[in-house]
Amino acid sequence: MKFTIEEIKAEHKKVKSGADFPHYIKAIKNLGVSHYTAYVDDGNTEYSDSHNQSVHTGAKYEKLIVSEKMNLENFKIRLKLHQQGGTDYMTFCKDCAENGIEGWVINLGAMTCTYFDKDRKEVLVEQIPD
Repeated sequence: MKFTIEEIKAEHKKVKSGADFPHYIKAIKNLGVSHYTAYVDDGNTEYSDSHNQSVHTGAKYEKLIVSEKMNLENFKIRLKLHQQGGTDYMTFCKDCAENGIEGWVINLGAMTCTYFDKDRKEVLVEQIPD
């Protein structure tokens, strides 16, 4: 494995809002990350390389309760606001939880972000701008 969780955290600290996200993705891709899964309930994120070796951040904040009820339209509105720099990461995670988003998978090869619900069902796939 080429990267460490410390290197990833150092890059993540540079992210102030969703507007910084494409730069973060480029940086961790350069470290050797091929994909990662972020979980909204406690912020744990699993980063993997192309050989499926992975490192975890562990819980990053107090547990959030992810709603059983999916509200995709409201989530899209909150997501757009976040992507434009209107909310910080913690606010975005709370928005995800309130709208039934359990987490997301970032595929750095395809440059996609796939949001999923509590049943791990894909609910939205977005292309990551480069």
